[in-house]
Amino acid sequence: MRTDVTDAEIDHYRRDGYLVVEDLLTPAETAELKEAVLTTAAGYGNRRIINSDLEMNDKEDHYSSVFRQRLNLWKVNPTVKRYMMGTEMGRLVERLTGVRQRIWHDQMLEKRAWGNPTAWHLDNPYWSFSSFDAISVWIALEDATLANGCMWYLPGSHRLARHDRNVGIGQDLGGLFKAYPEMLNSAQPVAAPLRAGSCGFHNGLTAHGAGANMTAGNRTAMTCGYMPAGSTYNGIRNILSKERFERLKVGDSLDDDTDNPLVGTGGSVGGTSAPGT
Repeated sequence: MRTDVTDAEIDHYRRDGYLVVEDLLTPAETAELKEAVLTTAAGYGNRRIINSDLEMNDKEDHYSSVFRQRLNLWKVNPTVKRYMMGTEMGRLVERLTGVRQRIWHDQMLEKRAWGNPTAWHLDNPYWSFSSFDAISVWIALEDATLANGCMWYLPGSHRLARHDRNVGIGQDLGGLFKAYPEMLNSAQPVAAPLRAGSCGFHNGLTAHGAGANMTAGNRTAMTCGYMPAGSTYNGIRNILSKERFERLKVGDSLDDDTDNPLVGTGGSVGGTSAPGT
């Protein structure tokens, strides 16, 4: 797994709010992570998240036709944990943002054959903290192409976005731009087709979406959102357990080493795990 980014790549990420990294993983690493992700996801049944009181099940609705979603695989599978929380990923997200990061949640996103497009949206306003330094990684486990629904980013949109304004992933592909008319002519969107094993990083306030899958095959990706260390609770439940949600007050620290450990504590992808993992 790639272990560092250049100064030019850091400048690109901070200026445009996203960065494409070709060949983050070797073919062998890509195959290992893909097997771990698909095997773990299969054990979820029709639930989007397991070991949780949250009612997040597959339904016959528009959202489920956009992608099949499975969350917090890192809590179930040690291989997924190594990739999403290992020393390599920890260094990459810290270098890009300039701050230490904790895991918020990971998720498999499988856009199935003929799957609907993913509407333009922002990540961080969904989450239980508000930060200008939140970051997500989106790793292609199969080639992501213009035909099967690769990611698109709107450069610089993270500088226009706000934590209190967002839209859901619904049928209105461009609904975000009704909430943010100032983004309409701010920049041209950029497509990010990726070979399997390559990835995109994006800021939690960067506008992004994905096209429809116009093919007969799946487009599977493994993603993870990260929360800067020191973040505090903003009142949104998101994926918090009922017990934790009822205990927290706005402004409380989210530095929980069980649910949201520091990235870099999940061992090395090269094979040597950290103690206790």
